[in-house]
Amino acid sequence: MAKDKYVLVAADFAGLELKDAVVRHLKERGWHVTDVGAKAQDTGTPEMYHRIGLRAGTMIAEGEFERALLFCGTGMGIHIAASKCPHVHSAVVESVPAALRCVTANNCNVMAMGGFYVAPRTGMAMADAFLEHKLGDGYEEWEGFYEYHKLGYDELENFDYEARHGSFGRGTEGACLLKAGARLVEKAPHDILGKGVLWTCRR
Repeated sequence: MAKDKYVLVAADFAGLELKDAVVRHLKERGWHVTDVGAKAQDTGTPEMYHRIGLRAGTMIAEGEFERALLFCGTGMGIHIAASKCPHVHSAVVESVPAALRCVTANNCNVMAMGGFYVAPRTGMAMADAFLEHKLGDGYEEWEGFYEYHKLGYDELENFDYEARHGSFGRGTEGACLLKAGARLVEKAPHDILGKGVLWTCRR
């Protein structure tokens, strides 16, 4: 759940109408909205989606905001751009269940949607689901739900592509490298879900 109800939003020209509808809804619900994308009153050549996505992603990466909502024609392009920034965990969603799951299971801090495919009311409901929940919030009731998904989030957050030697795997020679000297340790079977072998990182 975003702290103190502050949220970042950004859209290109194709996502502008959907963004405006969602922003009006959020303001009515008491959210403080900072918009760093295209505006209805803009003139001249529209700014491209990837530049807007990189700007918003940078603000998330640098800790200026905890959550962001992004909008373009499909949600895809602006999502890809934001995802180039470190510490951005972004999802493209087109339904309320997907919006809920992207945060409760995957701990996403950025959610993108497309003005070509998402109706305003659906966009509003997706924004509510995303902003009003956090990792592990009762989306699914099974033992180890939070622990399983927190493990995945932590490994993704700490993965260092530049330092890796080989592909991700379960053997130590092929394991991914984690930042800040983290090392991989093998969890015993049944530690989390009662089946399979999982990896976690230990500082």
